Amino acid sequence: MPHFFIKKDNIKKDFITIDDNENYRHIARSLRARVGENLLLIDEKQIQYETVISEITSKEVICRIEKSYPSKRDLGFDLYLAQTPLRSDAQLTIIEKATELGARAIYPIITDNCALNKSVLLKKHEKWQKVMVEASKQCERAKIPTCYEPSSLEDVLKNKFDKIIVFGERSTEISLKNYLVQNPIKKSEKVLVIIGPEGGFSQKEFDYFKDKNLPIVSLGDLILKAETAVIMALGCIVYEYQG
Repeated sequence: MPHFFIKKDNIKKDFITIDDNENYRHIARSLRARVGENLLLIDEKQIQYETVISEITSKEVICRIEKSYPSKRDLGFDLYLAQTPLRSDAQLTIIEKATELGARAIYPIITDNCALNKSVLLKKHEKWQKVMVEASKQCERAKIPTCYEPSSLEDVLKNKFDKIIVFGERSTEISLKNYLVQNPIKKSEKVLVIIGPEGGFSQKEFDYFKDKNLPIVSLGDLILKAETAVIMALGCIVYEYQG
C-alpha cells in the first residue's frame, strides 16, 4: 500500500486532505491513483492512518480514514550513523539501507582518507536527504530521518550519545557481538556508529578514538567494502537489540 507523510492539520474529522504539491503530484500523477484505492498515511505524531481515496480534484486528494493507530515502525532506540561518504552510487546505497535499517540520522564525516572534498559533499547533501525521504516512504518509516551537512568527527562528537561504537577492520579491541553482550543497548538510548572510508581510518584518527576512550570493534576477520560494512554493522546492532 503506498505510504505518505502528512501533517495533523490536514485531518478534519474522518477525512484527510492531501494538498501539498509533492505528495499530490506523486499520488495523482505518478501513481495515477483512483477513487476507492487505499493509501497509508502517517502524521508527525507517528499515528498511522489506513485510508480510502474518496475524491481527487485538480489540487487535492481527499481520503476517508478507515483505521488509525500508533506506528510500530521504530527501533525503540535512536540509531545514528557517522560515515565517510563514498564515490558514485555506493553512497546512495548506504543512505537508502541505513534508512531502511532504522537510522535516526546520518552524519557525513570528512576524514583523512575521504575521497571527496567538502565542496563536492555539500552539493550532494540535498540529494541524500531526498533519498532518505523516498526510502522512508517505501519501508513505511514512522519518521523521516535526517541527513546532516558534512562535518568533522570532532563536531559530531560534540553531540551527546549514550554509546559510541567505532568500526575498524584493523586495530580492533573486541568483536561487535562481545561488545553488545557486555554493553547491551537499552530502550531509548542514543547510539552512534562510526564507519570510515574504503581506505579506513588513519593512524591519527585511531589515536583520537583511543584518546576519547571509544571502543573500536570488529565485524570479523573478513575485510569488507565500506558500504557492506555499514549494512552489516547496522543490521547486526538492530538484530542484537531486537533479539
